[in-house]
Amino acid sequence: MTTILNRLLLVSASAFFSGNVLATEFIDPPIVAKPTMITVYLAKKIVTMDPALPEAKAVAVSDGKIISVGSLADLKPWLDQYPHQINRQFENKVLYPGFIDPHNHPMLAGLIQTAFPLTYLPLPSPWGKAFPGVPNLKAAIAKLKEYSASIADPNELLLAWGYDIPAMKQVPNKQLLDEVSTTRPVLVWDASEHTIFLNSAALAKYLTNPEEVKKIPGVEINPDGSLTGAFLSSQATQYVIKHTGTDFMNPERLNKGMLYANDQAQQGGITTTSEMTFGILDIDSEKVMMKKFTSSDVTSLRISPVAMADNFIGKYGDQAVEQVKELQKLNNDRLLYKGVKFMGDDAYLSQTMMLENPGYTDGHHGTIFYPTPEAFKQAMQPWWNAGFQIHVHTNGNGGNKNVLNALQLLQDEKPRFDHRFTFEHFGVTSSMMIRKVKALGAVASVNPAYFYTRAGIQASSIGTDRISYATRVGDLVREGVIVGLHSDNPVAPPLPLTEVWAVVNRQNLYTGNKKWAPAEAVTVQQAMRMVTIDAAYVMGLENKIGSIEPGKYADFVVLSDDPMTVPKEKIKDVPVIGTVMGGRYIPVTETNHSRPY
Repeated sequence: MTTILNRLLLVSASAFFSGNVLATEFIDPPIVAKPTMITVYLAKKIVTMDPALPEAKAVAVSDGKIISVGSLADLKPWLDQYPHQINRQFENKVLYPGFIDPHNHPMLAGLIQTAFPLTYLPLPSPWGKAFPGVPNLKAAIAKLKEYSASIADPNELLLAWGYDIPAMKQVPNKQLLDEVSTTRPVLVWDASEHTIFLNSAALAKYLTNPEEVKKIPGVEINPDGSLTGAFLSSQATQYVIKHTGTDFMNPERLNKGMLYANDQAQQGGITTTSEMTFGILDIDSEKVMMKKFTSSDVTSLRISPVAMADNFIGKYGDQAVEQVKELQKLNNDRLLYKGVKFMGDDAYLSQTMMLENPGYTDGHHGTIFYPTPEAFKQAMQPWWNAGFQIHVHTNGNGGNKNVLNALQLLQDEKPRFDHRFTFEHFGVTSSMMIRKVKALGAVASVNPAYFYTRAGIQASSIGTDRISYATRVGDLVREGVIVGLHSDNPVAPPLPLTEVWAVVNRQNLYTGNKKWAPAEAVTVQQAMRMVTIDAAYVMGLENKIGSIEPGKYADFVVLSDDPMTVPKEKIKDVPVIGTVMGGRYIPVTETNHSRPY
């Protein structure tokens, strides 16, 4: 009787805790066929990120997959049985698993970074000289006038990107942008991607229903009821994109932008990235673009697109969950549809994230998209119940608190194991929030640029303490939370070694030797895991990528030296020589110039 009762209880518990119907994605490695030809890559050192065999000298590859790792002698059981060739081109180089950027926007990043730059900080380019930046609003307006004069068609939209609100300390409006032109439409996109500014000509051309526009959160309105031209939230920005996109999102621009983003990432040593806003423009068109990108020999990345839940709900309604499941039927070795994304609060760079207790130094608090944890839980519930990995963009302490409480409600109602609920950015937090992240079984994907590029700019608005410990990787590691480092490109360049340098040294690129919350520093080994195997885990792809182990994709980054042995201050300066994706070598010299696509 006891045995039967225990079995019944086990079945009941299994049914209660089910719902992780997509969990097989976590344990679905690439299929390795019987080798026909093995290529053995020899290197000065191979850092595998496999704790059982942390270093090697040789790796055997066949059909884009890893067959065996070790010394050349260790590979003998395979080499005795199959045709093989020895490749010695990396004999004096160091191989790591291909770097992974778990939160990126290659489509938008490439599109807007190949438009006219307007950044405050220098903007590097994979194809030439860096844009030096504009120091103030007056210089930004002058640069926009210069750009306008260079465009032959007087009616063509001027699209500029990178305006830095905290650095410029002023929000541009239609009156300021009318100084550039009163006839040409002008659209200025800020550095966070969450805010857009239009001149009068752009407002008149694109937003022909002002009363509809005024109902959208984040749209600024003058006392007389007219639009100021400032759109200060991701919701308002998406509305503007929907109405202006046909003038700057043509296939030629998108193709150029995607190749630009590919080459940026490749030169940083990245072999797998995400597209964290899949569906933001047009779902069907983006499907076509992703297929084309991942089918091309000109490109050199695997991409994991993450569906924007609200956009799929807007298009498909009650069928949104099933439509996102359908995307996974399109998956192949380079295209890895997985998960859904929600927005918790707004942006760090534009200072529209939700800060509370206290707010910003000027007294404002920012924007949150779900008024209560209950409302957020209700929005996520269908996706949670269907077993999806859920990613939530959240930045301020108010936003993070709301997301944590919503996750608690989800777990209380329908507990799940290994759900990989991911806090994306997780900017301003507390140690107790991190403890709760661990208790609820979540993971974190964080952006070190919040202090390594932004600390000197935003301390006066956010406070020196909170700007210092943005990106609490030390606390996360101490609590046992799995962490990935990301660029959120175009928020920061996709440079994993710079991210590693930052979290190890807790320094800012532009503010000398000051240490920003040095207690939050981690070891080099811990940081290198955050751009390889732990980043793969955060994406739910750890059995495909992230380490150099048999059965995984043969994805490597080729370095001139080992970041774990150079002085820690020099980690960001270790040259990336090239990448290997699925056994195909791509030197950075192949991508450091504009190319046809």
